[in-house]
Amino acid sequence: MKKSLFALAVLALSGAAMAQSSVTLYGVADAGIGKIKLGSGGASPANDASNKTEFISSSTMNNGTTRVGVRGVEDLGGGLKAGFQFETGLDLDNGNATNSAFWARQANMWLGGNWGTVKLGRQFTPSYLATASYELTGAANYSLLSNTYNYVGIGSRANSAFAYVTPSFGGLTGVLAYVTKNDLGAAKAAYDVALMYGNGPIAAALSMNKVINSKTNYQLGGKYDFGNFVVAASYTQASNQAQAVRRGFGLGGTAKFGAVSLTMDFTRDTKNEWTGKKYTNGLLEAKYALSKRTFAYGAFMRLDGTNNYGIGVRHNF
Repeated sequence: MKKSLFALAVLALSGAAMAQSSVTLYGVADAGIGKIKLGSGGASPANDASNKTEFISSSTMNNGTTRVGVRGVEDLGGGLKAGFQFETGLDLDNGNATNSAFWARQANMWLGGNWGTVKLGRQFTPSYLATASYELTGAANYSLLSNTYNYVGIGSRANSAFAYVTPSFGGLTGVLAYVTKNDLGAAKAAYDVALMYGNGPIAAALSMNKVINSKTNYQLGGKYDFGNFVVAASYTQASNQAQAVRRGFGLGGTAKFGAVSLTMDFTRDTKNEWTGKKYTNGLLEAKYALSKRTFAYGAFMRLDGTNNYGIGVRHNF
């Protein structure tokens, strides 16, 4: 009887401990058919940029990159929590990982409370988070704004990053990320900071960053949701490590008709030292929701003189 009571007590204690922590497996499966001129140089399952009609997965013209991730959180008590996130990309052409580093999409841990969250490791840049907060396609792989200006010149992810995210103050949130010069192998450290606002129909963000030898990059943008129609606008200055500047504005809108949404987006360079020529780029996207987690899509992107398209299905799990 005593042994039985002891066993029940152990099970009760272990159940309580398990209830305080959780691990979740999640991911995206996305595949289709398309033709990608941008970056073409021969057929390759890794990027599908062959300028030929072919199966596409985790490419520029897929809505998203196929991926599998695991994330966990533990309640430490007193409002304090700890967690982690690991995520890898997959190519449904052949089942290979999309990057040489297996956890290249996310590899970080965090500690958070009422005072905010500190995140350590490879993670999204604040400039990415700012763009994604108002970008019309939901930061799809074929997002015109991100493909034109490379997420304000810094890209979507940063290695060896120390980041702090403030709590939300009535919809206003700040994010600051820092990478030491020793991690970059450069004379100066890199920083990226964003201020984001989201409340009701309004979403807006301002981000600034500077990495290695680049000039100061910035982007200001926002969107307003009228219900069946959403309009968005932005202005960006992005530079690369050669200090070449690309500057311009974006303007677009999304119309929603039940399960169907149609998006039209444009960017126009006011200065372009990246290619030496100013471009007006455009994107057309159509999506049809099959369920809350699955949708079909089609997109055509005119980017820097190239024509690219993709038709596919995305499932979130």
